[in-house]
Amino acid sequence: MAPMKVEDIRAMSDDQREDAVLNLKKERFNLRFQRATGQLENTSRLREARRDIARIKTIAAQLRAKKK
Repeated sequence: MAPMKVEDIRAMSDDQREDAVLNLKKERFNLRFQRATGQLENTSRLREARRDIARIKTIAAQLRAKKK
């Protein structure tokens, strides 16, 4: 899965962004579990998921600040 694009994140509603963060956190948990058990094949996905979460949270904060 490719990293999320900024334009796509900005086009999401607040609820969609929250859902995306939740899904990414669940995926990250599962990936960490797979790594611990030696089943993880794509180790770079852990990093991508972490960065996607940060990207979504950053854009959400920027949009909130813009509304004020």
